[in-house]
This record gives sequence, structure tokens and C-alpha cells, in this order.
Amino acid sequence: MAQLVGLIVSEEEEFKKQIGRLLRSGPVPISVTDERVLREGTPPDVVIVDIRADASSAMAGIERLRAASPGAGIFVIALTGEPDLILQSMRAGANEFFVWPPPEDVFQGAIRRTSARRETAQGARAAATTLVFFGAKGGAGTTTVAVNCGVELARLSKKPTVIVDLKSGLGEVSLFLGVRPRYTLLDGIDNLQRLDREFLKELMRLLARQYEYIVVDAGNQINSCTVAALYAADTMFLVANPDVPSIRNAQRLLDRERQLGACGERVRVLLNRAAEPYPIPPKQIEHALGHPIHHTFASDYKTVSTALNSGVPLALTGNSEIAAQFDRFTRRVLETGGDAPAAPTAKRGVLGLEKLASIW
Repeated sequence: MAQLVGLIVSEEEEFKKQIGRLLRSGPVPISVTDERVLREGTPPDVVIVDIRADASSAMAGIERLRAASPGAGIFVIALTGEPDLILQSMRAGANEFFVWPPPEDVFQGAIRRTSARRETAQGARAAATTLVFFGAKGGAGTTTVAVNCGVELARLSKKPTVIVDLKSGLGEVSLFLGVRPRYTLLDGIDNLQRLDREFLKELMRLLARQYEYIVVDAGNQINSCTVAALYAADTMFLVANPDVPSIRNAQRLLDRERQLGACGERVRVLLNRAAEPYPIPPKQIEHALGHPIHHTFASDYKTVSTALNSGVPLALTGNSEIAAQFDRFTRRVLETGGDAPAAPTAKRGVLGLEKLASIW
């Protein structure tokens, strides 16, 4: 599913806040930006225009927006649904009309229609599928899961795949892949003014034009860059262990993601390093989180450690149960996107898989 760029036009901060939350909470990933995108020549996909204060003068603004962004879906929000006002809005160039506050299900339906029209109009392939892996705590195995999922995506789909290392600090993705990053922490220190949320948004858009799959290792800390990655995600995988500290943190992270409007149906809970007897039974974990466990990875420290020390991902180290688990998990991801191979594919090198050096 393609990520959309949303623009909110209003003088009221509370309106922007509520509509921004509504945009981010739906099944279609949307990056909310400001009016600079028009000046910089990047047209938005969805524009929400607040005409509650002065509907008559807002019509000229809608016409300008339509001229500047011919392919955008323009949503108008008014205080009343008078037929004349709806007609004026449509004539000015609006696609959708809502009375404040807009019903969430109707609003999200309009977003889905806009996304479908955008992909149809593009003609070419849909934008990349973005998968973000976030850890409930340090040491949960987030990098292990993210890297091996990325390798399996490249192997099974045979499509260009990139892994983005957003883990604060030194990052470990390059170690798992046995490669030397082109850029390091020192490059980030020399360019601190660029390492912000907007920089990451532009980076993600650039990658989406070059790759079919974007796999993000977001670490276990919420900051401006990881929030931007969460908003861009088609699916967010929360990696937790079956222990009290991890489940407690997972509860808090799910609550925080709901507050950010980045949760909903796009979140999947992964239980990693799980071995019987479980410290906390899976059913009890699901009850505590209020979320089902999407997939469980068994504990196999020896095999995982050997793969890390050799710099060869599990998928390429031969036959092992943990490697088979990543194969099954990734096939499930591909099935969700309608791109699963019909039969198992022979193991091969990491063709089409690239590592993007940590930007921190």
C-alpha cells in the first residue's frame, strides 16, 4: 500500500491536531506535512481544507489548491451541510465534503478511495511496502527479526529490498549482514542539522521509488525519527519477549502508539525468544496487551549467535528450525500483500538486498 502525503489547511491548531490524528489512525499510511510542500514542488495526495470560519472566501483557496495539485484528493470540512455550500465546494475542485466533526468510518473510506485513485493513476508499480520493527525493550531481538525478515523478503520475492537502521547509537544491522557501512556515526555528527523528522520523510519517499520493500529496524526508543517511520509503515511489528519487563513495556508502547494515532489494524505483536515453559503464557500476554500475538519465534541462542558472529543471516546458514520459522513468517507477510511465492525457493545469496547505514 502506497504512503500518502497529507496537507491540512486551517488557522486553528486544535483542528490540525484532531484531523492529523484522524489521518494517521487509519489503515492507509499518511505522512502529514505543511504548506511548504507546495512551495517546494512536492504536491500532496490529500488536502483537508477547513472552511468553518469563512466558507465563501475559502472557495478561491480551494481553486488554487486544485490548480497546484491536480491529482490530489481535496476534502472540505464545514459547519453545516447546506446543498448550496456543497455544490460550491465541488465546483471549486473539492472531491469530498464533510460536516464537522467528520465521522471516522466515512472519512477513512474517502481516504481509501483517494489511495486507490492514486495507485490507478500512477500506472506503474505501487510504492514500496514499508515494514517497521520496534522493540519492547533493548535486547528483545528486534534487529535479528528485522534483518532476517528483510533477507527472506529479498530471497522469496526476488524484489529489491532495503534495510534502514534507525537504532540510536551505533546500530548492528551491518554486523548481521556481514557488511561495512558506507557512512558512520561520525558522518551523522557532521550533519546533525539534517537528522530530523522531515529528513527521514524525504529519505523514505526516495527509497519508495527505488525499492519494493523497506524494512526498518527502529530500535526501542520513541523519538521524532521513529515516529515518522511508524507513520510511514504499512505494518508495524512490536517485538516482545515473554517476560514481565518486556510485556509491561509493550503495554506502554501500544498505548503510546494509540495516542500518536499510529496503531489500529497496522500493528502486529511478535513474541521472540519464546520457549516452554513460558514465564508468562501467551494467552495471558494477549489479554494484558489487548492485542493478539501474530507470530512466535522460539528461543535458539546458539544458532542466532553463530549467525551473528559469522555475519551470515540465518536464512543463508543452512537448515535450522529458527531459519524455517523466519521463512514461514515472511511468507505470511508476503501473503498479506498478495505476493507470496507458490512453493519454497532454494536458498541463495542476498541478491537485491541492501543495507542503508545508520543515519545517527
